[in-house]
Amino acid sequence: MKLGFFTMPIHPLDKDWRQSLREDREAFLLADELGFTEAYVGEHVTDKAENITSSIAFIAWLAAATKQIKLGTGTINMPNTHPAAIAASVAMLDHMLDGRFILGISPGGLLSDAEVFGNLDADRNAMFLEAINQVLDIWAGKPPYDLQGKYWNVSVKRTLIEDIGQGIVARPLQVPHPPIVVTAVAPFSKGVTEAAARGWDPISANFLMPAWVKSHWPKYVEGCDRVNRAAEPANWRVAKSVFVAKDAATAKAYAMSSDSPYVYYYHQLFTKLKRSGQLELFKTRRDQADAEVTLESICDKLIIYGTPESVADQLLAFQEEIGTFGTLLYAGKDWKDRELGRQSMILMAEKVLPRINATAAGSST
Repeated sequence: MKLGFFTMPIHPLDKDWRQSLREDREAFLLADELGFTEAYVGEHVTDKAENITSSIAFIAWLAAATKQIKLGTGTINMPNTHPAAIAASVAMLDHMLDGRFILGISPGGLLSDAEVFGNLDADRNAMFLEAINQVLDIWAGKPPYDLQGKYWNVSVKRTLIEDIGQGIVARPLQVPHPPIVVTAVAPFSKGVTEAAARGWDPISANFLMPAWVKSHWPKYVEGCDRVNRAAEPANWRVAKSVFVAKDAATAKAYAMSSDSPYVYYYHQLFTKLKRSGQLELFKTRRDQADAEVTLESICDKLIIYGTPESVADQLLAFQEEIGTFGTLLYAGKDWKDRELGRQSMILMAEKVLPRINATAAGSST
């Protein structure tokens, strides 16, 4: 198992924005130092708590300061930006990172973002597909492009001066393009199947119950089978909310108390998903009554915490429940206590992961 990092950062509303941005950046730099293989950052324009407004801009801030970690958008919300702007910005970012870039894409899940960009009542899945298809067509094609869509048109036919470079959209460093991942947030996600058939790979979100995470692997296999592609568990990334401390009491208090940054995180998501009619993500069975879904039940099922030994055992049990996957994405939370936040990542990399992999190696011999 490899170890990665994924943050859709949710910070207290009264926290100084500069401080939260600095701490989020520091978490990525720490992940790089600790040998995390990859790290992703989310984006939202209309959320004071989840306050990174551009994953591309944030990654650009990290590019020169990181050495080995691959950095990914988690995700670019495709309907909210013109495909040509995405194609050009991603191409530059891939060059800035010397090819250490992973392109994470989605239709976007925050309804207030959709409303502010005027697509609340639109078919955002259709917009998403048109946008990524046009991005890939731009990179694969040549000017004047002439891409005509339902939502966007891309052309420089009237203004192209090719011999001086005018009208040419840049291409990424990686050929034909950076690896593409999609975040799966629905049980039995059809999107996972379609992504797999296109050569893309899934990230299972850290706010899904284990039964729904488990449902993603057969959908991935289905998509791979359609195009005679090998379905490799190494390509499956699973995000998980984890807190590790040197002693059990500290771990429980920081992860599960009423003022915990982990509980605050799930309170935010619970409120949003309940309002938008998406409580199914937090249910343990599809026929479970909405009234049975509580913040306490969510936190109890979705937060793993404890000493390094306990966390390793819990993650091994989690993997036994959902199936083998390639990369565990440690889900970043607000650093209410900076030292405990840092220590958890350090213990995860230096104590938990080696224990998991040693146990796996022992069981395979």
